Amino acid sequence: MNNYSLLDQFLHRIALSSNYFKEICYDLEKSIFLDDDYGTRDNYVFVSGLARSGTTILLNALFETKDFSSITYENMPFIVSPNLWSKINSANKNYESKFRAHDDGIKISVKSPEALEEVFWSINDHKDMDSFEEFKKFTSLVLKSCSGQRYLSKNNQNIKRIRLLHQNFTNSLILIPFRNPLQHSFSLLNQHHYFIKIQEKDKFIRNYMKWIGHFEFGKDYIPFFEGEYKVKSFSSINHWLEQWKLLYESLIDLKLKKRIFFVCYEKLCNSNDYWQDIQSFIGVKNFSQFAFTLSEKKIEIDFDEDLYKSCLEIYNNLKN
Repeated sequence: MNNYSLLDQFLHRIALSSNYFKEICYDLEKSIFLDDDYGTRDNYVFVSGLARSGTTILLNALFETKDFSSITYENMPFIVSPNLWSKINSANKNYESKFRAHDDGIKISVKSPEALEEVFWSINDHKDMDSFEEFKKFTSLVLKSCSGQRYLSKNNQNIKRIRLLHQNFTNSLILIPFRNPLQHSFSLLNQHHYFIKIQEKDKFIRNYMKWIGHFEFGKDYIPFFEGEYKVKSFSSINHWLEQWKLLYESLIDLKLKKRIFFVCYEKLCNSNDYWQDIQSFIGVKNFSQFAFTLSEKKIEIDFDEDLYKSCLEIYNNLKN
């Protein structure tokens, strides 16, 4: 599961565990590589939703069009210094694809895009308007390291700041994936238990997830709606159903906003025309085909029927 050598683990700890060190690296990166016209780009595409909603596969499908640049595993562990790190780490890269830790059949390599952007937000307060100016600088640095293509962001934690992103980046577009709430909640429950097991066996995996800001499941899970939920047992599917309800209920008014597209994962898997509509919405130049696979599990555990019914009403509202 953990393919990192002891040297790699040590390097990740140095680069990611200290905000002070990350700030030094970021300031050094800006002083060397930041161009004066960094603020001229604002045509980002943000992909964000509840974990396990299809954000990763949607990210990969868009990345395959070759219209976009994004943070990739190649930028690890010096996420906030993409150009400086590329100069240092220019040789002996292993491009072999391996299955990622989520046990979901998705293969990754150092060239694969991933949700690593939260490392930037760990040293910038997203409630501070100056941080969005810093984000323009950061994305400009990422684009410079990738020869300047359009920036593609996948970060589920962005859902907490989605309104501010919509407000501050007026030429950018937002995709918010969602799935059938029962299937989605069951997937989250299973993922939560799975990561608890592997984190108990390997402390580095637990630290790694904390360092890159992934708290969606596992031993350090933090609910999106702290203090607002009723089902306190994370081992109950009803907890995850309630989180689904609270999250998408809080976003439903955004359906009427321009530049936001709610992506129904079931429709994405069942209709190629729907995938073409999404590509048209974000202005993809190199339209692509992509095999989205619908995975539906047989659910034999008890769940709150009334809660599920409430979730379905939201689901149908977003879908139609």
